[in-house]
Amino acid sequence: MQNGFYARIEATLGDIESAGLTKVERVMLSPQAGSVSVDTPHGPRVALNLCANNYLGLANDPRIVEASIEATRSWGAGLASVRFICGTQAIHKELEASIAAYLGYEDAILFAAAFDANGGVFETLLGPEDAVISDSLNHASIIDGVRLSKAQRYRFANNDMDALESSLIEARAGGARTILIVTDGVFSMDGSFAKLDEMAALATKYDALIMVDDCHATGFVGPKGAGTGALYDVRDKVDIVTGTFGKALGGAMGGFIAARASVIALLRQRARPYLFSNALAPAVCGASIAAINIAQSVEGDALRARLDANATQFRAGLSALGFDLLPGSHAIIPVMLYDAHKAVHMAKILLDEGVYTTPFSYPVVPHDKARIRTQMSAAHTHADIEMAIAAFKTAGHASGVLS
Repeated sequence: MQNGFYARIEATLGDIESAGLTKVERVMLSPQAGSVSVDTPHGPRVALNLCANNYLGLANDPRIVEASIEATRSWGAGLASVRFICGTQAIHKELEASIAAYLGYEDAILFAAAFDANGGVFETLLGPEDAVISDSLNHASIIDGVRLSKAQRYRFANNDMDALESSLIEARAGGARTILIVTDGVFSMDGSFAKLDEMAALATKYDALIMVDDCHATGFVGPKGAGTGALYDVRDKVDIVTGTFGKALGGAMGGFIAARASVIALLRQRARPYLFSNALAPAVCGASIAAINIAQSVEGDALRARLDANATQFRAGLSALGFDLLPGSHAIIPVMLYDAHKAVHMAKILLDEGVYTTPFSYPVVPHDKARIRTQMSAAHTHADIEMAIAAFKTAGHASGVLS
C-alpha cells in the first residue's frame, strides 16, 4: 500500500548517488589514532588519518583508555536513567566541575551530545520577548536549536560585524528583552575563527549576551586550550559556552554547557535534551576528566605546539603545490575542489596513496563548495605530514586538480 513512499525514498537515494553526494561510511579496523587500519574493497589498509577531530591525539592514549576502564569498573556500564531520577553519580559532578573550572565558569551541565547542548539552550533560556542573532555559518545544531525557540530570530553574514550591528540595532529597536548573539568559535567547515573581540565590543554597546559553540576549539585553542574566548581575552564577555568531549578532549562523546551557576540551574530544570536523555556513561566521564587534566598541563602545551607546527607545515606544503586552500591558521585545513565528483575521486586516490580523507559535499557544505576537509593532529609527526603532502601531490595530478 505504501509503494509510492518507498519508491520516492529509492529515487532520492539514486539522485544523491548520481550527484556524487553519497556519504560513504568506511569501516575502521583499529582504534582512532594518527594512522588507522581501514577496510577497503582490496582488504585492510593502514592509512594516515587526516579527517579526525582527534586534535590532541588523545583518543587512543593509554591513560585515557585506562581512565575509561577504571570508571567503568568503579561506576558500572551505565545509569539506565536520566540525571534527575537516579542517573547522577559523583563522577558526573566531578566532570562538570572540571570542565567549568578549566574554561573559567561557575558551573557546567552535561549532555549526551554537543548537538543536544545546542538543542536545549535557546528554548530554555529565551522566550518570545527575546531575540537571537546567529551567524550564517553556525553549526546545524545551533540552527535547529534556534528553531525550537520562540525568540525573535536574526541572521547575519558570516563574521560581518556591520551586519551584526544592524541586527543588534533592529532587535534593540524592536524592544527585545534579552538579545543573545550566538556564534561558532571556529567555523568547522572553513577552519576560520569568529571575531570574538569585535563581537564582545558590540555586545557591550548594545547590552547583549554572547554564546559560543567551542567544539572545534576546546582543549587546543587559546592559552592552555581554554578556547576562543581565552584566545581573544574576552572570556568575561562570553556568557555561555557549549562544547564537546568528542573531539580534542578524548574523542568519546557528550556535550556540555558552561555558564553562570543560575543559568546552569535553570537548564537542569527545563532543558528537554537533559531531562529526557540518559546520563553520560561513566566511561565517557572518566576518559574526559583524564583528557582535561592532560590538556591543561605542560604536556598539553607541548601537544598544542606540535599541532600548530603540523598545521603550518601542511598548509605551506599544499600551498606550494598550488592547491586552493581556505586561508587561516586552525588545524582544520579545507582543500577546495568545488565539484563533488572530483572530491570523491581524489579521496579514493589519496586512500590508495595511504592517506585517509573524506570528501565533503552538500548538504554538509553548500552546492558547488565541495572540498576535502583535512584536520591535523598532535599524533602526526613531521614525517607523516611530509608523506601526506607527497600523497596530495600525486592525487592532485592524477585527478586533474593540479596541472
